[in-house]
Amino acid sequence: MEVHRLVDVHSGVEGPGGCPAPPEGTVVTIGAYDGVHLGHRAVIAAVRERAAAGGHRSAVVTFDRHPAQVIRPDSAPLLLTDLDQKLELLEDTGVDHVLVVHFDEQRAAESAEDFVDRVLVGCLNAKQVVVGEDFHFGHRRRGNVALLEEQGEALGFGVHGHKLVGPDGHAARDDAQVSSTAIRRALIEGRLADANAMLGRPHEMRGPVAHGDARGRTLGFPTANVAIRPEMLMPADGIYAGEMELRDTGEVLPSAVYVGKRPTFYNDTAMTLLEVHALDFAGDLYDRDVAVRFTHRIRPDARFASVEELTVQLRADCDEAARLLNLR
Repeated sequence: MEVHRLVDVHSGVEGPGGCPAPPEGTVVTIGAYDGVHLGHRAVIAAVRERAAAGGHRSAVVTFDRHPAQVIRPDSAPLLLTDLDQKLELLEDTGVDHVLVVHFDEQRAAESAEDFVDRVLVGCLNAKQVVVGEDFHFGHRRRGNVALLEEQGEALGFGVHGHKLVGPDGHAARDDAQVSSTAIRRALIEGRLADANAMLGRPHEMRGPVAHGDARGRTLGFPTANVAIRPEMLMPADGIYAGEMELRDTGEVLPSAVYVGKRPTFYNDTAMTLLEVHALDFAGDLYDRDVAVRFTHRIRPDARFASVEELTVQLRADCDEAARLLNLR
């Protein structure tokens, strides 16, 4: 997969290869692609199929900031994936090109017609465009499938509106469609299994292991405190089973995972923590970059009357995580 970066609205490009504009043309899809979930993968599969049939290259246009972070920052959604993870997941789809468009105030003011002309035609030599039926783009979201069809007639590309799908990858009713919004809602509500089914993989969070107050160690359950960027979506507070990958070596550690505010020790704190207890592991993880994957939700977070009660519950939680991960 070739990754290209488009910076300036009018002409500036940087990154390997700049605008690819392959002479054989592209079949392209456009979107934030947050999560690269099963719905996204269905669209990309259609792109690749059409590209192969027409002798074209397949391409995805995405953005280095979620457009909502610029257009409506106060209500922008928290993210399921950062850009690096999104690009890794897109590479797994087998797409030929990914064009990462820098999204800022200037790009937000760009008309849908100019975006089509400069990005789809000028930068990608689009021959076909495949998007979800509800797709919108450009200034004030004026761009949609109908506008793309109008532009395609003038500029020489076809347009295909793709029906949205359910977790099985097939077209679904409105209330059963896979979307980044539905996945965020499931994670916030503690419905991890539903979120993972729509993602087609375990939800994952990444960050470096930071120094904490070593409270877990004093309880007999040392944890890696993973520093998560504030724009990323934490799942609902609670205890989870999962795994922690050490990204420098690829080693995967089965783990019990805590998300929450430690109510047994603190009455009022706004900071949600991500703490990971690697089962059957002893070692220094400080400053290591890790990826934490959530596979099962064990229970909600809770306040305990004493440290002793909490310790008993933590032991039970770790035993349950080990059972769920087939370690016992």
